[in-house]
Amino acid sequence: MATQSHHDNVDRQFGSQASAYLTSAVHASGRDLERLSERLTAFPHAKLLDMGCGAGHASFTAAAKVKEVVAYDLSEGMLTVVNDAAQTRGITNISTQQGYAEILPFEDSSFDVVISRYSAHHWHDVGKALREVKRVLKPGGTAIFMDVMSPGHPVLDIWLQTVEALRDTSHVYNYSSGEWLSLFNEAGLSTQNLLCDRLSLEFSSWIARMRTPQVLADAIRAYQQSASDEVQRYFELQEDGSFVSDIVMLEAKKV
Repeated sequence: MATQSHHDNVDRQFGSQASAYLTSAVHASGRDLERLSERLTAFPHAKLLDMGCGAGHASFTAAAKVKEVVAYDLSEGMLTVVNDAAQTRGITNISTQQGYAEILPFEDSSFDVVISRYSAHHWHDVGKALREVKRVLKPGGTAIFMDVMSPGHPVLDIWLQTVEALRDTSHVYNYSSGEWLSLFNEAGLSTQNLLCDRLSLEFSSWIARMRTPQVLADAIRAYQQSASDEVQRYFELQEDGSFVSDIVMLEAKKV
């Protein structure tokens, strides 16, 4: 019951905001997308799964490099946006499928590459999802995950998780780099590379994308203003509420 309730909440949160994510500058561009594009040049004949594809930015990037892309998401609204945008852009090698990250409706060893970008922090059970990733990857297949990352320090972690949860009630957890390594290892995936970076988040658009209720947006601003000097420095908090988060790009193989 708890899992179903969370999945319903994710679908409800994102279905109505799908178009906003298509035009979001944070999602439509970034150094991580550039790195993904460069990395995928090594897989021109690959069948690729994009888990939690959202509005499709990683799928569109992948489609220019690989043979076939399956854009996969819990939100039907997001998948409609992906289909419409692909048609508008003349992209013909993307198909869409709806479902949960923890229960992939694909045969064993179906994909050469599995990617995910800014989605895993919404998943109810990341460990189970990664075991599914291993199952659907071909032997020697590659998984590339990109997400917002916890700094790993308790004071900084609780601040980040709190503002994320106030902004978006479907948020579950931002994992630290060490937690990501453990999760991949426990799923039987061998980590090949881990790259950390920083992502600037402009407050008004960050709030608008999720249609955060004003009372919760005000709570975030109050929480920001009461933050310690350590928190303010680390997240580079600005007068308007804008701040900087850590992001991670992790690559692993099925061996």
